[in-house]
Amino acid sequence: MSIQIPFNKPYMTGRELEYITQAHAAGHLSGDGPFTRRCHEQLEAMTGAHTALLTHSCTAALEMAAMLVDLNPGDEVIMPSFTFVSTANAFVLRGAVPVFVDIRPDTLNIDETQIEAAITPRTKAICVVHYAGVGCEMDVIMAIAARHGLVVIEDAAQGISSTYKGRPLGAIGALGALSFHETKNVISGEGGALLVNDPAYVARAEIIREKGTNRSRFFRGQVDKYTWVDIGSSYLPSEIIAAFLAAQLEHSAQINARRMAIWDRYHAWAEPLERQGIVRRPVIPADCTHNAHMYYLLMPSLDARTRLIGNLKEHGVGAVFHYIPLHSAPAGQLHGRAVGAMGVTNDVSDRLVRLPFWIGLEERFDELLPLLDTAIRGSGRQ
Repeated sequence: MSIQIPFNKPYMTGRELEYITQAHAAGHLSGDGPFTRRCHEQLEAMTGAHTALLTHSCTAALEMAAMLVDLNPGDEVIMPSFTFVSTANAFVLRGAVPVFVDIRPDTLNIDETQIEAAITPRTKAICVVHYAGVGCEMDVIMAIAARHGLVVIEDAAQGISSTYKGRPLGAIGALGALSFHETKNVISGEGGALLVNDPAYVARAEIIREKGTNRSRFFRGQVDKYTWVDIGSSYLPSEIIAAFLAAQLEHSAQINARRMAIWDRYHAWAEPLERQGIVRRPVIPADCTHNAHMYYLLMPSLDARTRLIGNLKEHGVGAVFHYIPLHSAPAGQLHGRAVGAMGVTNDVSDRLVRLPFWIGLEERFDELLPLLDTAIRGSGRQ
C-alpha cells in the first residue's frame, strides 16, 4: 500500500505572501529594498556576523568568497570531498585547485587531523562544510589556519541556527555562506547569504555583489555617481525573495523547535535499530548544538541502502542518498586532487540514506515509522 510521503515539503509561516504584496505595493521588486535590509539585520542578529549580504544562492555566496580571498590560477583550497559540488565549483571558477581530504567517521565533517598534511606553498584557504548542521572542529581548524596564514571559509549551507561551542556556524571563519533553498530549515525557494566576519572584506564584498560597481556607496551618498571598480556579478536576490525570507527568519525559532521534535522522534525510534547493529544514527558532539536540518542513517552496505530506497519508493516514501564524492567525480578528477586515503568518504557515500524531513511529518509518523522499521530490517536480506 502506498502512503505517499515526500522527501521534502516546503513550509510557510503564513506571512510570506503578505510581505510579498507589501514589497510590490512599495514599488520596489529589485534587490536591496526594505525587506532585504530587514533580512540583513535579522541575520546579523542571529549569527553575530559583522555584515550579512543576501545572495541569490549559497553557491553565489561561495563564489563571492572565492573572489574576496583573491584566488589565482593554481592556488589551492582544502575541503572535504563529501559535499555538494558548489563547494568546489566556486573555487574552480577562479582557477584554483580543490584539494580533497577525508571526513571524520562520527560527524561526517572534514577530518581536522588530515588538513595540515594537505597544505602546500600554494594553499590559500580552508573551506569547511558543516554537514547536517553539525559544526566542524573549528578551534583546531582556526589554529591550523593561523599557523599557516590561511583564510577559513565556512560552507554553512545546512547550518543556520547551529552552534559550535556557543558560536553560530558561518560566523567563526573570515567568511561564511548560508543557503535558503527549499530543502533547508529557513527557505525562500532559492537564496543564500554571505556572512562577512572579517571587516576588512566588507567594502569589497558590497562591490563584488553589485556587479563590480560602487553602487552601494552611491545610494548611501558616499559618492556622487557609481562606476565599475572591480570584478563582480549580479548576486542580489529580488525583493520578492527577500520578503518571503523575512517571514521565515521571523519564525526561525519556532521552525527549529518543530524540526527538533521531528529529529528527536526519529532518533528515539532508531535507537533499538542501532543497538542491534542494523543502522548507525547521527552523532552530535557535546560542544555542538544542531538545527535538525536532516535525519540520516548509515546502512550496513550499499546493497542494503539501495534495497531500502527502492522499497520505500514502492510505498510512496521519498528517501535519498547524499553526494557522490567529488574526488571520484569526472570534474573532481580534472580540476582537483585528493590527499591521503579517502576511505571514510567512500564508505559513507555508499551507505548513507536521508529520511523524509519536513514540518508536518510528525502527523504521519504513525504510518511512516512502522513502514521504515520493516523496510530497514528487511533491507539486509538477499
